[in-house]
Amino acid sequence: MKVEEALQILKEHGYKYTGKREEMIRICAEEKRYLSAKDIMERIRELYPTLSFDTVYRNISTFVRLGILEETELEGEGRFRLACSADGHHHHHVICTECGKTSSLPGCPMNVMSSVPDDFQVTGHKFEVYGMCKECVAHAN
Repeated sequence: MKVEEALQILKEHGYKYTGKREEMIRICAEEKRYLSAKDIMERIRELYPTLSFDTVYRNISTFVRLGILEETELEGEGRFRLACSADGHHHHHVICTECGKTSSLPGCPMNVMSSVPDDFQVTGHKFEVYGMCKECVAHAN
């Protein structure tokens, strides 16, 4: 997803444009990894020193609800990244537990699952693989 697409989604759902919202989205767009709310807060504070953590977290929650940000949990903490695409292309990620970088996985494990009961309708699922990217492995050795 591009910043402009994210801002359009906000507008379509009745949210006003603010420089703070745009900057939060830009911060996430610049990274190819998951960021904590604290990471986002530290980066945006350079431009908006009086911005409260509550405001940042409320906006993050709105962005997740609208599909602008994707959310996962690493080390017991919510982490966020700009959604990969606005077209809803279904995919999954491998996630580095050290730096938070992500890469898309081809295919979907649901395609090979045959054990879902017939009387159960799947409405969504999440599949993530955790490990270390080659840069973090190199630094660890």
